[in-house]
Amino acid sequence: MAKGEDKKKGKRKAKTRAEAQSGIPAASDLPGHEGAGESRPRMSRKEFEKELVDLQIELVKMQEWVKVSGAKICVLFEGRDAAGKGGIIKRITERTSPRVYRVVALPSPTEREKSQMYLQRYIPHLPAAGEVVLFDRSWYNRSGVERVMGFATPREVVNFLRWVPLIEHAIIASGVTLVKYWLEETMEDQTRRFEQRIHDPRKIWKLSPMDLESHRRWYDYSRARDAMFLATDTPESPWHVVNSHDQRRGRLNCIAHLLSLIPYEEIPHEEVVLPERQPKGDYVEPDYPYRWIPENY
Repeated sequence: MAKGEDKKKGKRKAKTRAEAQSGIPAASDLPGHEGAGESRPRMSRKEFEKELVDLQIELVKMQEWVKVSGAKICVLFEGRDAAGKGGIIKRITERTSPRVYRVVALPSPTEREKSQMYLQRYIPHLPAAGEVVLFDRSWYNRSGVERVMGFATPREVVNFLRWVPLIEHAIIASGVTLVKYWLEETMEDQTRRFEQRIHDPRKIWKLSPMDLESHRRWYDYSRARDAMFLATDTPESPWHVVNSHDQRRGRLNCIAHLLSLIPYEEIPHEEVVLPERQPKGDYVEPDYPYRWIPENY
């Protein structure tokens, strides 16, 4: 082997080691590439739950810092149907306060809302001081489902993509930390997850006619995603892409990344001492016919 080839091979090995140490997946591991996500076995539930505990502790620390500091954090979760947006949001909120971490998942617009300025229905949901707002789909519906399904005209989509970076600039200038996530899955991932929804009575509610149509229009959604990234992936408000092939790893990676973006600090607390109960005094337990529920388990 020539000396130059040895040198190139050494550089490739060094780069591979650096990527492994940084936790950044190689290009061949990302969805859209041959063999995407197959380089590592899927994470077990036991390992996932173990790692999740540590991250959820940090989310609570961030929660307390947000309350004290008055920070305003807005996180958008976008992606194709069945990419796993709800799963990540659930893991973020299941151990945190709903008074701080607030989820916004808007239904289809009413007739009145259709006549408003497009972003008008989203603006009231932006965070105030001491809040973290998680959008399960956001104003980017216009460049995604509304574009693909014909709910918005081509001119409306073009105007949206032209002006939304300026609107996001105004949101950020008001003191809001805006974080945008795109969850990327493969065609095989989406098909498998839709099949699970079809055959699992607990998940059938997740499957709508719109979902079935999105499965058929995979490449229309690809074109919509590409146009959205081209127009709105800016240095001030970038899109962060989550590899959602292995959903458990994707959830952990996304939560860890979100925590890395927020400069939170652990807020000290006074030591909690459980007070003794008051004396019984003259209280007498009543002989009341309580309506106990059946103990079937």
